[in-house]
Amino acid sequence: MTARRGEGGFYLGGAGPGRGRGRERAGEASGAAAAAAAAAAGPAAPAPPLENGAQNPNSNRNSLQMRAVPSGKGRFEKSAAGAAAIFPAATAQAQAPGPGRLGAGHGAHPPAAPGTVDRSIDRSIAALPHLPTASASGGKFHLISKLGRVEKSVEAHCGAVLAGRWNYEGTALVTVGEDGQIKIWSKSGMLRSTLAQQGTPVYSVAWGPDSEKVLYTAGKQLVIKPLQPNAKISQWKAHDGLILKVDWNSVNDYILSAGEDCKYKVWDSYGRLLYSSQPHEHPITSVAWAPDGELFAVGSFHTLRLCDKTGWSYALEKPNTGSIFNIAWSIDGTQIAGACGNGQVVFAHVVEQRWEWKNFEVTLTKRRTMQVRNVLNDAVDLLEFRDRVIKASLNYGHLVVSTSLQCYVFSTKNWNTPLIFDLKEGTVSLILQAERHFLLVDAGGIHLYSYEGRLISSPKFPGMRTDILNAQTVSLSNDTVAVRDKADEKVVFLFETLTGKPLGDGKLISHKNEIMEIALDQRGLTSERKIAFIDKNRDLYITSVKRFGKEEKIIKLGTMVHTLAWSDTCNILCGLQDTRLTVWYYPNTVYVDRDILPKTLYERDASEFSRNPHIVCFVGNQVTIRRADGSLVHISISPYPAILHEYVSGSKWEEAVRLCRFVKEQTLWACLAAMAVAHKDMTTAEIAYASIGEIDKVQYINSIKDLPSKESKMAHILMFSGNIQEAETVLLQSGLIYQAIQININLYNWDRALDLAVKHKTHVDTVLAYRQKFLEAFAKKETNKRYLQYAEGLLFLFSITVVFVTYLPSTMDCTKHWSRCKIIR
Repeated sequence: MTARRGEGGFYLGGAGPGRGRGRERAGEASGAAAAAAAAAAGPAAPAPPLENGAQNPNSNRNSLQMRAVPSGKGRFEKSAAGAAAIFPAATAQAQAPGPGRLGAGHGAHPPAAPGTVDRSIDRSIAALPHLPTASASGGKFHLISKLGRVEKSVEAHCGAVLAGRWNYEGTALVTVGEDGQIKIWSKSGMLRSTLAQQGTPVYSVAWGPDSEKVLYTAGKQLVIKPLQPNAKISQWKAHDGLILKVDWNSVNDYILSAGEDCKYKVWDSYGRLLYSSQPHEHPITSVAWAPDGELFAVGSFHTLRLCDKTGWSYALEKPNTGSIFNIAWSIDGTQIAGACGNGQVVFAHVVEQRWEWKNFEVTLTKRRTMQVRNVLNDAVDLLEFRDRVIKASLNYGHLVVSTSLQCYVFSTKNWNTPLIFDLKEGTVSLILQAERHFLLVDAGGIHLYSYEGRLISSPKFPGMRTDILNAQTVSLSNDTVAVRDKADEKVVFLFETLTGKPLGDGKLISHKNEIMEIALDQRGLTSERKIAFIDKNRDLYITSVKRFGKEEKIIKLGTMVHTLAWSDTCNILCGLQDTRLTVWYYPNTVYVDRDILPKTLYERDASEFSRNPHIVCFVGNQVTIRRADGSLVHISISPYPAILHEYVSGSKWEEAVRLCRFVKEQTLWACLAAMAVAHKDMTTAEIAYASIGEIDKVQYINSIKDLPSKESKMAHILMFSGNIQEAETVLLQSGLIYQAIQININLYNWDRALDLAVKHKTHVDTVLAYRQKFLEAFAKKETNKRYLQYAEGLLFLFSITVVFVTYLPSTMDCTKHWSRCKIIR
């Protein structure tokens, strides 16, 4: 078994008039609203059968228990106020007054008829936790404090205000209405601009992740309009019916849309379709991303669905609430509030998440309880927590769990004595693990802890936004932390784990295109640490993280790579490349001998994984892949490359050769050849190259072994690896000027050879002679003015020398005067 991201289902709080399965007490919900609703909760009823295709075979069991908070004068206000801190958007929905809409004192809205949509009901404006709630009534919107007091009312649109959103910084509000206008407002309710106007109502709107663009609906089309004037507008047909809801996540940059064609769809920010659901029985009336972008919720008539970010469904529940018109997530991503057509607010909790690593399986059975199962002996342990579980990660022999207030660190060797420490900055949004330590991301920043609970460091850089960091933009190894910058997606920051300071000389990794995903290798020395990343064009690159002075090369490994992962036991890289799974058994081959890189790969057809599969993890020699329908596929690769890595890291070259002779695979011999050259073991390299038929390289290695000095051998080994500049530097530092000139001549690098000769005032005539011989071989004449100039100078000096020697008196010491001639030359 291998580690994989947690899966989940719904626990819908309370019983109310809905139907569902229950596994937790009604009183466990957060806020006064939940407590008030618990008093009215009725007995749970059996859940209706799931729809076809509602849940994939590999997703978890789901629990359902309803709590619906009814709308009514006095009581609803109290309930809504209790939920305001957790579900500000749901509160805004509930406080929207008006005939036939949810609102205190206006009674419950009757359920919409199946197959119809009451578009007037969604007149709510989502709030941020630190900002006033905004609600809409007719053509106005109201700024409402957390205490429920109306701070300001603004005449915004001619006709109803249909939707609105605060931007992610909380500095601007966008509203849309029946008049087809999209308006931008300040925090205090002052109109900044009218962004766009169209002839049809705009039913939904969302901000882009950088708050520089706005997404809105235009009938059956989606429109992305930048705030800058005259900037290019993106527009495409998204549905076959009116689009009712949109959402745009700031972490994964994906777009959700839902419409009257009874479908919900997932798009990237360029308008490319990533997922389209099968038609439902009724129009989709609400969609909403979880804050971390890993899940989203979908609401329809008597329907609440939990989905993965790629579109497939974790769970389907059937609360008897009418259409769910608006959905809001809690800030920690564990709870959902839904505004329902029958005038009630339904609360749901994500449970039954699961994590696996080797022979251990951990399941979140309740919000405060985990079950650990060892599949080898069927031993079961229950882990109880004081507060609800927010995030968890299982890897490298440790389970790290964050609750709303504390962090728990369990060892897989002893589940009874966890290490516990308090969290200072609140909700944890991301947990990453390495062999020696783990990383937590919260509102206060990035924090590295040892498994003993000691704070190691807190890396920071200017403009860092922790709310948009995820597992694709942050990577951790034993000695390095890598973070892709959101302000400039072409840049990756590198930090030392022990100090939190920039790595090396502080230079960043800067790429020509936007970087989409990064991953650090997990094994080896710090000086050899590599980072692989996928850019916007889906090209895979690799480069070194240690940067001192010189610019490290960024080398392309592959094209059309959609997802990648490093092995946790050795530096083997795998990726889904177009229609095949590719495993790079020794990615460093690109730095040693790029010619044999294809011989170090393992490839297999990936068509069986269907469209848009994703690599979940790479543990040992097993790659776990999640298909588009949510099912997991486990692929085993050869264990021999990992054994070879282990032998080479321990300098056991004889054992490595014996392993290759036993396996008798060209791939393994090619890996050994590259490893041997990288470690300067030319004897092993000669054997390996001979085994894969690279005779010319065997001959070159033999010539290297015959060189007289250690420096010469080192330089030619570097040349063999393609590091010409480093080879030249070694020779120059050793005083081997002629050899440095000669390697440039052999590579036909004439300008560099001449520069070295002139700079060191030696062998200029040698360079010119080789140059002349080269030109004569192609029946060419010298046209380079620089070479002609030096050739004329040498000819002049040669003529002076000849004349001087000719007129020497016969009685003088020729040897002494010849020495003078050499000085003149």
